[in-house]
Amino acid sequence: MARFSLLRSCLLFFLVASMCFVEVSLAGGEGSLRPEQCAAACDYRCSETSHKKPCLFFCNKCCAKCLCVPSGKYGHKEECPCYNNWKTKEGKPKCP
Repeated sequence: MARFSLLRSCLLFFLVASMCFVEVSLAGGEGSLRPEQCAAACDYRCSETSHKKPCLFFCNKCCAKCLCVPSGKYGHKEECPCYNNWKTKEGKPKCP
């Protein structure tokens, strides 16, 4: 009887753990940022641009989807493939 209880507990643990994994993978995020960290990361990324308002808007939008913002104030987009590969209808980069 104890073995059945242990088996049931292990099965329940793996079921809950797999549900957490599916939830994270369905979120569309690839990076290690949490959504509340996006504002600070985008403030830094857009700090030297002359088009600050649109830069912040699109950076925050991209960060919310990808959970990643490339390091630095320009370039380094290869660090975040989701951020790098998201394009506008015209085929231009959506993320600054």
